[in-house]
Amino acid sequence: MTHNKYSIGTFRKDFLSGVIVFLIALPLCLGIAQASHAPLFSGIVAGIVGGIVVGSFSGSHLSVTGPAAGLTAIVLAALGHIETFQMFLCSVMIAGVLQLLFGFLKAGGIANYIPSSVIEGMLAGIGLTIIIKQVPDALGFVNNAAPFMEDADDGFLMNTLALAAHHVQEGALIISVTGLVVLAAWTTKPFKRMQLIPAGLVVVVAGTIINELFVSSASSLALDNTHLVKLPVSESLSGFFAQFTFPDFKGFTNPKVWETGVVIAAVASIETLLCIEATDKLDPMKRYTSTDRELKAQGIGNILSGLLGGLPVTSVIVRSSANVNAGAK
Repeated sequence: MTHNKYSIGTFRKDFLSGVIVFLIALPLCLGIAQASHAPLFSGIVAGIVGGIVVGSFSGSHLSVTGPAAGLTAIVLAALGHIETFQMFLCSVMIAGVLQLLFGFLKAGGIANYIPSSVIEGMLAGIGLTIIIKQVPDALGFVNNAAPFMEDADDGFLMNTLALAAHHVQEGALIISVTGLVVLAAWTTKPFKRMQLIPAGLVVVVAGTIINELFVSSASSLALDNTHLVKLPVSESLSGFFAQFTFPDFKGFTNPKVWETGVVIAAVASIETLLCIEATDKLDPMKRYTSTDRELKAQGIGNILSGLLGGLPVTSVIVRSSANVNAGAK
């Protein structure tokens, strides 16, 4: 769509879809940061950089960029091997530089040579890792002295599942089951007319309301602060800027930092290219996105995200498809 065809009606559709994507992206940014054992603010920073910076440089009309669940396992493992989060940010910057280089080398077509089964297997493994790591939160098991399942490399072990089963918080279990039921119901025919409203957003709102009802009724089912996402709230402008984490450039001397940067660049680039391909297929106007330009945009985004203390970003299909379904132009 050329600039001179952009109308007030188009803006209205884009504004509405932008609000819907924001409501989906905000809890995802926080959840991915929490699952990665990274500062929650780093997820917000990554979401802002992905939306504004990558959105400005990208040639895609509909794709949405932000912190991705597909990188959670990589970030989690990296933070276990790299001394500090500040050093890890150097890995994010390295990944960005490599992606920028990929773009200039016109490597955007590489995704066409990767078997879909490899990608599906990788994403399935990442999905299982995320599911395993969320089992304790879903059951309400919190042990700050000895965090449950620092990684999920061992898969489903009966002893860890049994440990979680012996530390069930009924309120958390009710909220978890409600969320799963909503997600399943949203895919059925009776809810077809409501699917403009993303299921993930409904789950977040429903879970919040349920817990607030527990709290207001002074029920023993209410979740206390140990179960809640705690985002720092600044009382002044200086306090807000104090929340930013900046990279420790000594990390560039650490081989683990470079190794992690290469892995992030490879996985983030593949995930982005596949998402761009899928989003272009969903585009009602059948527009084509330059994959090389997209890699450059992602590289710029990751460099800036790392500089400002954010998680690595990729183009993400959940938010992109929600953008399309909401009527974005």
